[in-house]
Amino acid sequence: MTPSGQSRAARMRPLAVVTILAAGAVALIGSTQTWAVARLADGDLDVSGATAIPVLQPLTLTALALGLVLTLVGRVLRYVLGGLAVVVAAVLGWLSAPMVVDPPVASVAAAVAERTGLAGVEAAEAVVSGISPTPWPLVTLAAAAVLAVAGLVVLATAHTWARGGRRFATGTTTAAQEQAGPLDAVDSWDDLSRGDDPTR
Repeated sequence: MTPSGQSRAARMRPLAVVTILAAGAVALIGSTQTWAVARLADGDLDVSGATAIPVLQPLTLTALALGLVLTLVGRVLRYVLGGLAVVVAAVLGWLSAPMVVDPPVASVAAAVAERTGLAGVEAAEAVVSGISPTPWPLVTLAAAAVLAVAGLVVLATAHTWARGGRRFATGTTTAAQEQAGPLDAVDSWDDLSRGDDPTR
């Protein structure tokens, strides 16, 4: 690999990790915000993303975990985690898309039941006169798209990343480690955390 190619490869790892973490964080924040406003006879009812889609927070936490674990694993698991990031993004997008324009009554049924005591989608349909979406489903949909792109970047570039696990190595640098390519920002941070100077 040419020096310029090595430089681009060294940037891919921190870029992919930070992008996955950022997308997961935005989606997690979005899950706590109001996604829909249901109009009832006794006033409006705000429905959060986590209430409208119960699996939303677990999915966003999974995305955050993927970003963190990517800093630790070797090549094979990078491909597994990259693929998993794409799958999580696809599920997030599939669940968020219906909420963007016309939220279904099922998404507010749990909140309606908590306020009125009337459980079930049919009961919610009887008391809800309308549902208005907020911008947060669209924000989460955009975060899912970014997460998918980052997962695809991992799949496309994982073989060029510096070797994972070098933080556990002892002694002097081996020839194999030298051939692994330049240190990236994640590896340099790990060296500093151990008290080593990565610039030596």
